Amino acid sequence: MTTAAILQHLPYAAPFLFVDELIDIDEEKVTGRYTFQPDMPCYQGHFKGHPVTPGVLLTEVMAQIGVVCLGIYLLRDSIKQQFPTVAMTSTQVDFYLPVFPGETVEVKAEKIYFRFNKLKCRVSLYNAAGKLVCDGVIAGMIIYPQHA
Repeated sequence: MTTAAILQHLPYAAPFLFVDELIDIDEEKVTGRYTFQPDMPCYQGHFKGHPVTPGVLLTEVMAQIGVVCLGIYLLRDSIKQQFPTVAMTSTQVDFYLPVFPGETVEVKAEKIYFRFNKLKCRVSLYNAAGKLVCDGVIAGMIIYPQHA
């Protein structure tokens, strides 16, 4: 499955799509990027006069790239044209640096395990300078309607 095909199968659309590109993906890992556009509504109030990307959005970027994209890739043999149902089952994320409007981040995720359509990954998010912004473990269930 190509990276373009994976992106087409994502169950998200703007303004809640947080994957711009997939750089590398295989059975064990994925790397992708996303740029936080300066005109995103969240920056109007988080924080007034000093906008910072909310941690929940950094976590969502890691989940979409690290769990959903990798999960779609791992389920590629059973995919038809349907969008998956995704449920995050657990997250544990530590934050170290802020991300500001206009910044591009890179997510790297490694599979811890994948069984019964549950994928658990170790995820890390880096800023454009290559500095670690946040990392942790995210798990989720990826279910296609034919598996429900």
